Amino acid sequence: MNKEKALESFGRLLDVMDKLRAECPWDREQTMESLRPLTIEETYELSEAILQNDSFNISKELGDLLLHIVFYAKIGDERSEFDMSDVIDQLCDKLIFRHPHVFSTTSVNGTQDVVKNWEQLKGVEKNGNKSLLSGVPSSLPSLVKAYRIQDKARAVGFDWQERSQVWDKVKEEIEEFESEVEKSNLPGVEGGSGNEVEQEFGDLLFSLVNAARLYKINPDTALETTNRKFIKRFNYLEKIVKEQGMSVKDLSLEQMDKLWEEAKTK
Repeated sequence: MNKEKALESFGRLLDVMDKLRAECPWDREQTMESLRPLTIEETYELSEAILQNDSFNISKELGDLLLHIVFYAKIGDERSEFDMSDVIDQLCDKLIFRHPHVFSTTSVNGTQDVVKNWEQLKGVEKNGNKSLLSGVPSSLPSLVKAYRIQDKARAVGFDWQERSQVWDKVKEEIEEFESEVEKSNLPGVEGGSGNEVEQEFGDLLFSLVNAARLYKINPDTALETTNRKFIKRFNYLEKIVKEQGMSVKDLSLEQMDKLWEEAKTK
């Protein structure tokens, strides 16, 4: 990477932001609150490009996210709260502090030591006033949040000794869920509580996320891959049925299964 060119480009972006904020009615009206949902949308668009391994759009969406960072910093500067230099300096200071094995004399034996040190040093930064899990944003999607909670707990040693042990927990949660379903008041079933069924299903999902983490699988990415696979196959099914002048709802389950198996080969 040409650092001089990168610095020149970044300076150009700051100049563009200044001009937009001064002369564009829309940009001038924006606040941190109004930008927030747009930032979330841009993050998902970047995620989409990454999943598609689309280098061009990854670069494009990174630019859109960078614009938002510069935008927030500009608003902070206008409020005399912080500016772009503060954002960058705080980040650099944090990275240096949390990587003593790179910038100091601390020794590590692999990635696990790095992650463990990272969490411990975060605790030092917070002066011990916050919980380890307080760093997990409450607004994260539940599946992602479960993964991050478990990963943070692992960083301080709260984890299975052998990853294969997690399957005993998964089986236990399946049994508890099935037991609750049998005595619940769900349609067609007598007794119990639907809320308890929901809680047991949540426990089951949490245990499956744990299994995914232990086997180096990102559950959110895995589920999204399956979503896309299902959509592709179902679209194929609809296409074939439409070509035959019919609707999917006109098919029997056996006919749908046959087309589904055909779609799996495409």
